[in-house]
Amino acid sequence: DGMNVLFIVVDDLRPVLGCYGDKLVKSPNIDQLASQSIVFSNAYAQQAVCAPSRVSFLTGRRPDTTRLYDFYSYWRVHAGNYSTMPQYFKENGYVTLSVGKVFHPGVSSNYSDDYPYSWSIPPFHPSTEKYENDKTCRGKDGKLYANLVCPVDVTEMPSGTLPDIQSTEEAIRLLNVMKTNKQKFFLAVGYHKPHIPLRYPQEFLKLYPLENITLAPDPWVPEKLPSVAYNPWMDIRQRDDVEALNVSFPYGPLPDDFQRQIRQSYYAAVSYLDMQVGLLLNALDDVGLSNSTIVVFTADHGWSLGEHGEWAKYSNFDVATRVPLMFYVPGMTTSSVSQGERVFPYLDPFSHILSLVPQGQSKKVVELVSLFSTLAELAGLQVPPACPETSFHVALCTEGASIVRYFNASEEKVEEEKVVCDDTYRCFNEEPVAFSQYPRPADTPQWNSDKPKLKDIRIMGYSMRTIDYRYTVWVQFNPNNFSANFEDVHAGELYVVETDPNQDYNIYNNTSHGWLFKKILG
Repeated sequence: DGMNVLFIVVDDLRPVLGCYGDKLVKSPNIDQLASQSIVFSNAYAQQAVCAPSRVSFLTGRRPDTTRLYDFYSYWRVHAGNYSTMPQYFKENGYVTLSVGKVFHPGVSSNYSDDYPYSWSIPPFHPSTEKYENDKTCRGKDGKLYANLVCPVDVTEMPSGTLPDIQSTEEAIRLLNVMKTNKQKFFLAVGYHKPHIPLRYPQEFLKLYPLENITLAPDPWVPEKLPSVAYNPWMDIRQRDDVEALNVSFPYGPLPDDFQRQIRQSYYAAVSYLDMQVGLLLNALDDVGLSNSTIVVFTADHGWSLGEHGEWAKYSNFDVATRVPLMFYVPGMTTSSVSQGERVFPYLDPFSHILSLVPQGQSKKVVELVSLFSTLAELAGLQVPPACPETSFHVALCTEGASIVRYFNASEEKVEEEKVVCDDTYRCFNEEPVAFSQYPRPADTPQWNSDKPKLKDIRIMGYSMRTIDYRYTVWVQFNPNNFSANFEDVHAGELYVVETDPNQDYNIYNNTSHGWLFKKILG
């Protein structure tokens, strides 16, 4: 009888976590999970925006196969009737449960979070989610605003709570039900923060005195950044506090002191999230299921905090595409846990200054599209087959190979890595790479550059991250037949990770990169 799965997905969380080496953040509960997990330090989303990323990893298909680059189509109708990861678990005898933001709500999940295909019971959404964008932030003048930076007194909030607090409570309730009914479950919990608005209980601000907060290491727009690559962060410009700053379009910049406030609130929101994760994992201990539940922790994509003069997601840079990814597998990533032993005691972010080292760390470059096959393998289910070249007609297959083969490979054993080959997959003996992509409506930043609708897409930035390089080509794209023309390259980017970890010095125009181009053509 296989393991349960607790799948935690966070909205817009880049790896600013203690277990990823961040010195400023207080994230003791996620760090404690990491200390019992295998942690992937080079994990990347397939598109740095919510709906396309989530549909991609929940179906195990890339955006060119889901044909979702925006928010406005449902893959089962628009691309192919693809099975999802929770659907596969459900068909294999699991009770599948969704709490909070797992699928992106709306048309892209058929206004139902893909229920009843993916879930055994209708998904839970916190009742206070509807106030997220309301005027709930108190300004210096005592009036209420819809701000970006929004520390709040929770007791003053509608219903005296916040969405992520409600999601944690519901997830804990469901864990207790599953325990009582002795049912095997796949429970997905989707947290909203640190997605904007940065609305969190105000006490978390005290963890981050403003004088300790620096600007991004590279808060300027790089000289050789092609204009097509830049995202003008329209969503934050529309918040009351940012709008009041009257920042010029598209490059800004935001005033330094306000940049530091955004960074401060992002960190505070991460610590608030950490508290929720801590309470949830502590409840897994309470119901005695820590020894029979796989825990996955990840995010749908990252978020830029002023790097390259950019904010939000919507780009192909590491800050937007890189995500935390860790797997706790009892008996595999940790020695087996005896019944009743506590693995995840709750740690208070206000008093615990922990520096726990991850149980195992892999620097292998991996992709979120591999989650489906990886979780199937870890749970002992048959791993879905690799997709053929075109797979619109195939209901169950995956475009991301399982990464379980990296779980206990120490970094030195690279040369002996077994070659995994079959007719449909590229051989896996080469160094792995991660592919991401981002659409644009034009060569220069427009009001809709961050989130172009399908019909407005004219250029697709295909990006490849290897252990050594970030390589991106912005090519002509036709939205009517979903075709990219690699003969028509509008711009390119090439960054060398070792000498330019922040991706500020684009050497595309003064380096030969034909071999990278061949690889991106796949």
